[in-house]
Amino acid sequence: MIEFWKAGGPGSLDPARAAAETEAEGWDGQMFMDSAALGADPYVLMGHWAATTQQIKLAVGVTNPLTRHPAVTAAAAVALQAVSGGRYVLGIGRGDSALAFLGRAPAPLVAFERALADIQVLLSGGEVNADRDTDSLTGHADGLDRLTLGTRPAGMRLQWLLPDLPKVPLDVAATGPRVIALAARLAERITFSVGAMPERLAWAIDKARSARCGIAGSSDGGSGQPLSFGAQLVIVCHYEVEAARDAAARLVTPLARFQVIHQNTPAGPTQPGDEVAYAAIRRGYAMTRHSNFDDDKLVGESISADFVRRFAVAGTPEQCVARLVDLAGLGLERFVVFGPGFYDDGFTRTGPSLFATEVMPAVRAALAGK
Repeated sequence: MIEFWKAGGPGSLDPARAAAETEAEGWDGQMFMDSAALGADPYVLMGHWAATTQQIKLAVGVTNPLTRHPAVTAAAAVALQAVSGGRYVLGIGRGDSALAFLGRAPAPLVAFERALADIQVLLSGGEVNADRDTDSLTGHADGLDRLTLGTRPAGMRLQWLLPDLPKVPLDVAATGPRVIALAARLAERITFSVGAMPERLAWAIDKARSARCGIAGSSDGGSGQPLSFGAQLVIVCHYEVEAARDAAARLVTPLARFQVIHQNTPAGPTQPGDEVAYAAIRRGYAMTRHSNFDDDKLVGESISADFVRRFAVAGTPEQCVARLVDLAGLGLERFVVFGPGFYDDGFTRTGPSLFATEVMPAVRAALAGK
């Protein structure tokens, strides 16, 4: 069954109203941004949502291993899993605006891999070595050898973990092949951010499946469960196609920049002319505004209408349904929707409600019939 998640988190600090509206619209899940400079604390908001909703799933989308210690993240995840009745998913990535506004780049791959492994051990009830070095922005505390106590903890585990609580699934936000491979080895879920181009999503899924099979020679990597794939997509639904695509053009850059945040050209397949768009995004993206270019003229001059059409899903309800059904056929189980309302982009909120009332039911029905 396909799931539809809202990306980023509600901008409203009225969680009771936002939770009721989102659940009533039929969304399967809501993500909550973990970026102190740009949004309220996600765990406070998710706790309220967990207490006031019945079915909708909740996820931090996404946290990182540096601004919160992996043990702190694991403890918060298990607490939310308990109070929500098993509806929590732990989303994590290498870090973006949460770190940038603290003057830091995303977590190094070696630190990210270590954090994923430690979090999985803790979520499963295991113990992590207390002497293990960790990367943290909270400072460098002295080791336990500075304490004069007779007995000191040798490891960290969640001693209060309920034995019958379903394990919290770990969902890794991934763009490049190295993070995709890490996620395939260490997580239950991967949410790709490579755009809506079928060839790029197929490439990402193939990379994940290959890495998973390499663990134990099987599609489930020896875990007993296959990987669950999702995709974060710019989706704008409107009866006027040009209005939808104009809105999508302003939302493409925040997602497309992940393709070139660490390199000049994106990994994976591209089409002729894409390099112009990616070069403009890399050169002109404004992290301080975190939603647009320093020079807005670059949008029209360097990012073609064809690039927007392929990278985003934008158009009438029927057009959106057709695109999403085709993408689901690649093996996707979740669409994380990044659309109007995520930022104050001046686009009418008719888009998101139209998407929820017409597109989501139609996609579910079409896929259920296959």
